[in-house]
Amino acid sequence: MAELENYRKAGKIASKIREWSKGLIKPGAKAFDVAEAIEAKILEEAEIAFPVNVSLNDVAAHYSPDFNDKLEFKETDLVTIDLGVHVDGYIADTAYTLDLSGENQALVEASEAGLQAAIETVRAGVSIKEIGKNIEEAIKAKGFKPIENLTGHELQQFNLHAGLAIPNVEVPYDFKLEEGQAFAIEPFATNGRGHVIESKNAMIFSFIQNRPVRMREGRTVLEEAEKRKGLPFAERWFAKKMHPLKLKMVLRELVDRDALHAYPTLHEADKGLVSQTEHTMIVEKDGCEVTTI
Repeated sequence: MAELENYRKAGKIASKIREWSKGLIKPGAKAFDVAEAIEAKILEEAEIAFPVNVSLNDVAAHYSPDFNDKLEFKETDLVTIDLGVHVDGYIADTAYTLDLSGENQALVEASEAGLQAAIETVRAGVSIKEIGKNIEEAIKAKGFKPIENLTGHELQQFNLHAGLAIPNVEVPYDFKLEEGQAFAIEPFATNGRGHVIESKNAMIFSFIQNRPVRMREGRTVLEEAEKRKGLPFAERWFAKKMHPLKLKMVLRELVDRDALHAYPTLHEADKGLVSQTEHTMIVEKDGCEVTTI
């Protein structure tokens, strides 16, 4: 089946690049350089499903370095890389956290334990309530909290967040998984409150609809964004095509006109440290096939 083979191919590429990218994460490395290198590597073999996320410490998601980003990794940092590959729209989404300080490995292991619990639970007919419960118990057993308002997500062709969400905590509803569905499951663990909040800054966007725009550059952005078929893109991808200040004005207008959706950077509410571990998997009758292992 072509769909399954594309999921597998994307997963194999994502897995290889994930492991390769770990060598880039070291004190003094720039977040911008890391994101650009990973995305260039993806483009050698496939397509980028979403901008590489580079999250430090209390940042949980949606930080993709800006075009003039000066952020450098320090010896005290907890660094999370979340990357996505697609083959004809079929997505592999995977993430890992590295502890540069040597003091937060237990937190890293907590999100890893949550993911392992999910993998062992996923099968056709299982409820998302049970998956969330097992993730929550695995993370709490390590002495940390799962992030309650972040979830894993169903994948469909050119659709990163389709259908069911997979919680990291026990929930009161019990939607069931079906054989053949694809999911990216991503437990987040923290020593903070277990809740994320939005910042005012967004670096990642996706196309919603064509709308009349005042600036010519706005039409350029919309045309390119529409080619992504709904998949997200980074602000920095346009930084070489127009003046950075003009770009920010254009993106603000397009969001205000409901032409683009913005993804604000997410932070742990109590500024707790956050670790994330993620794999993509296909639901099977008696288990799952992890494509990004």
